[in-house]
Amino acid sequence: MAKTVLVVDDSASFRTVVSLTLKQQGYGVVEAADGMEAAELVGQHGYKLIVCDLNMPKLDGFGLTRRIRASVLNRTTPVLMLTTESQTSKKKEGRVAGVTAWLPKPFQPSRLVMAVNTLCPS
Repeated sequence: MAKTVLVVDDSASFRTVVSLTLKQQGYGVVEAADGMEAAELVGQHGYKLIVCDLNMPKLDGFGLTRRIRASVLNRTTPVLMLTTESQTSKKKEGRVAGVTAWLPKPFQPSRLVMAVNTLCPS
């Protein structure tokens, strides 16, 4: 059975790129268009990894991460923040919220795969 990754981004084209990259590596992928949609999914299903953007409508990546950390199903699930934000202050805020790792956009698919494989080992 494939490991399932939740991919959260308000850009449909970006979700598609991330999803295709992960599916080519054998991961199952569930997509959410914003933090609120993802928060509902996090309360219903367990995931091996959550990849999310920081800047999204309705609920940003930090708010989503706090909800993930409060979720019974996904409390310990790694969260990979995939975002254009790279300031040290944002990364520090992310660590406080519970973000596991940070990968800047734009990204090389090989870097994404390496990060996902590290956070989600066999």
